[in-house]
Amino acid sequence: MFDLKPVRLSARSNYVKFTDEMEQALSSQRHLDMLNTPLVVAHGTLETPEFQRQSRDFAAALNAAGKPARLLVGEGYNHFEIIETLANPYGLLGRAALEQMKL
Repeated sequence: MFDLKPVRLSARSNYVKFTDEMEQALSSQRHLDMLNTPLVVAHGTLETPEFQRQSRDFAAALNAAGKPARLLVGEGYNHFEIIETLANPYGLLGRAALEQMKL
């Protein structure tokens, strides 16, 4: 999650108690100026619409701020499975990591 406001507005607010200060500090969407490295933002097509939206919005905000960022969409992956592609040099995230290293 790149912006925690929706979490505070959801049913999770019953047990996740963020203060305004915590929401601000922990929402990377609000600290784009602090990012100085190329980023890969990825989501799977089987993730919730909110995870997909936040990933798209974060990548778009990075690009609008002139930050180097790529958005990757993993067809048929959910939130937990997409990270497994990082361990495979031919996987979606593994390939992206190797490309960032120019390998």
